[in-house]
Amino acid sequence: MPVTSVTKDPAQLTLTVVADFPVTQQRLWDAYADPRQLERFWGPVEWPARFSRHDMFPGGRSIYTMTGPDGESSTGSWAFLTVDAPHFFEVEDGFAHDDGMPNDELPHMRMTFSFEGTDTGSRVTMTTHFGSVEDMQTVIGMGMEEGLRSAASQMDDVITDLASFATSLPASADILSDTQVRVARVIRGSVEQVWRAHHEPALLQRWLLGPDGWTMPVCEVALAVGDTYRYEWAREGGDDRFGFTGELLASSEPHRSVTTERMVGTDGPSTTNELTLTPVDGGTLLSVVITYPNAEVRDMILATGMTSGMETSYARLESAVLAPA
Repeated sequence: MPVTSVTKDPAQLTLTVVADFPVTQQRLWDAYADPRQLERFWGPVEWPARFSRHDMFPGGRSIYTMTGPDGESSTGSWAFLTVDAPHFFEVEDGFAHDDGMPNDELPHMRMTFSFEGTDTGSRVTMTTHFGSVEDMQTVIGMGMEEGLRSAASQMDDVITDLASFATSLPASADILSDTQVRVARVIRGSVEQVWRAHHEPALLQRWLLGPDGWTMPVCEVALAVGDTYRYEWAREGGDDRFGFTGELLASSEPHRSVTTERMVGTDGPSTTNELTLTPVDGGTLLSVVITYPNAEVRDMILATGMTSGMETSYARLESAVLAPA
C-alpha cells in the first residue's frame, strides 16, 4: 500500500496525504503529467476518470469526469497555478459542470503536489487547502479522504508499467466519449522543437505528409487567434489532391493550441482539435483531443486509418526534422 500517512489539520484547514513508490522521482512525476496514466489512478477504484483536457503548465486547465458503477458521473477541473517539473505543481481544484465550466455552488480547494526522491524511490505529498471549516467538512464528508486513498492504491500498477508508456511506442487513440478521441505519442524532441515543427511552414512541409508519395504544396499557418489556416496535399505524379482548413481558436505557446478543421470544398461538419505538448522523460508528450459532431462521424474517421497515418507523419517528424544532423 503506497499511502504512508494521512493527516487532517482543522486548525490549518488542510488534508495531507503522503505516498511512497519504488520508482524514480521523474517516473512518478510523469504519471501525473501524462493523462493516459493519470486517468488510470485519479479517482476511487469504483469511479474511474477520463481526462478530456490536461494542460500541465501555469494558466492551463484539466477537465476530468469520473463515472460510477451505476453510470452516474461527476466532473472536476484543475486550474494550474504553478508547475516546477519534476518537483512541484499547484492547482485550484474544484467541481465542474458537464461542459467543464467550474461549479461555484460547491467548494473549491487549492491542492499542492510535492515530489522528492527517497532512499527507496520517490514520494509524493498531496496537500489540500480548504477555504473554510465548512468547506473542509463538506468535502471530507463527501469521501475525499477515502477517494485519495483509493486513487493512490492504484498507482503502483501504473508507475511500474513501463511497457505501456514507452517512448518508442507508436501513436495510439483512446475514445474518451461519444464525440471525443485522444491521440497521443511521445515525440523525441523538446516542447519548443515540436511546437516549431507544427507552426513553421518549411518544417511542416517536411513531415506532415501521411503515407509516402505525397507532397504539401499549400501550407498556410494560423499564428494568431482568429487567423485561418489551409493545408493541401497532392500525390506525386498524380492528380489526387485534398486539403483542410480551419481557424485558430486559442493558443498558449509553446504548450497548447485549439483549431477547427474541415475538408476543403465540402460543407460537412467541422471538428475541433486540441493540441497539448508536455515535457516528459525522453521527449515531449504530444496529445491531440479531437471533438467530432457525433459518434457516427467519429467512428467513420477512425475507420479510415487516421491513427496510423498520424503515426507515419510523427515518425517522419522525428527522423526528418528532429533527428541530430
